[in-house]
Amino acid sequence: MSSPYIAITADAHAGASVDAYREYLDPALRAAFDDWRGSYSNPAKKHVGGKKTKNWDSAERQRDLEADGVVAEVIFPNTVPPFYDTAFHIAPPPTAAQYPRWRAGARAHNRWLAEFCSEAPERRAGIGLIHLNDLDDAIEDVHWIAKAGLRGGVLLPLPSPSDVHLKPLNDPHYDRLWAALQDCDLVLNQHSGQGTPAYATAQGGKALWAMEMTFFVQRGITHLIMGGVFERFPKLRFILTESGCAFAPGLMRQMDGMYLAWKAGAIGEIDTTLDPALKELPSFYAKRNCWYGASFPSPRDIAGRKVVGVDRVLWGNDYPHYEGCYPHSRENMRFAFSDVDEHEVRMMLGENAAALYGFDLEALRPIADAVAITKELVAEPLEEIPADSTCITFQRARAEAAIKASASG
Repeated sequence: MSSPYIAITADAHAGASVDAYREYLDPALRAAFDDWRGSYSNPAKKHVGGKKTKNWDSAERQRDLEADGVVAEVIFPNTVPPFYDTAFHIAPPPTAAQYPRWRAGARAHNRWLAEFCSEAPERRAGIGLIHLNDLDDAIEDVHWIAKAGLRGGVLLPLPSPSDVHLKPLNDPHYDRLWAALQDCDLVLNQHSGQGTPAYATAQGGKALWAMEMTFFVQRGITHLIMGGVFERFPKLRFILTESGCAFAPGLMRQMDGMYLAWKAGAIGEIDTTLDPALKELPSFYAKRNCWYGASFPSPRDIAGRKVVGVDRVLWGNDYPHYEGCYPHSRENMRFAFSDVDEHEVRMMLGENAAALYGFDLEALRPIADAVAITKELVAEPLEEIPADSTCITFQRARAEAAIKASASG
């Protein structure tokens, strides 16, 4: 029998409690923190429940993940850093007025995260936070993140069309930042929920945010590719997480089509000579410099793996989010991978994450053997969706099955 799979979630979230962040702030800001803390109220209390301690309780978290079949994790932020209005990964970039304190809050999170990851360094790859408001500050934070050993890299901010105080990612203004990231060999991460504009509080506002976030977060990969960032900095590594890879073939075709028309000068009355084409097809950079985080995937979410490269797709369970597949990751693995070749499953479940983020597979092997995510387990088709799961993938499959049953009945 082959050895069990080493399952690494490339999409997990953690953070300190609001009060615990105080000691990680610069001392000069702690009085300001106390004033802010007195006025801050969690806007989503009903969604917190008993889940909140999973963000920072190291022992509880480790028990949960092992029980779910997972031996290591890549950690995105989750809780609200000091002075913020909401969690970092769904917050808009700060305004000029917000920036000094928001940066201080992000740095407090980075300090906490480095300490948290040091409790289980072989099992945790933390992703540090930076802002784009001040390039010198961003580069300073990049060097700190690298020195602190946050081998998850950085969560790259994604300006939305309404963030007019920031330059878009294709602007060469950021070249010094790309150079620093390349020199430090840090992964550039983006995550679903970034880059969306403000929506009205009227009916449909939140639904539109959830529905359109897929489009807006993909602007990160298109801006970096079409802007020539990967051409100028060929060793940069970029991953878009919680978006699967089903979108990638179509997006590559779209970018390649524009590139070919642009190179031929066949764009109506647009003077393409003022904006030279890339040296290679955009799909070349998408395959060479980009990876794809398939969180709680369905079969269609990994359908693009043959185009992007099986070695570029990373599985994730989105722990501890309700829309993720925890505590039913085994069922999700069976749902997504039951008819996939063992070698490909082994790569997507853990080996690709190990290669991108620097996990030591040999160090994780004893834990994986104990957890026992076997080839036989994953190869067993999932006949019944877990009834108590709130995972988006399972909800969709449940609804589609009901529609199919109704149509055939």
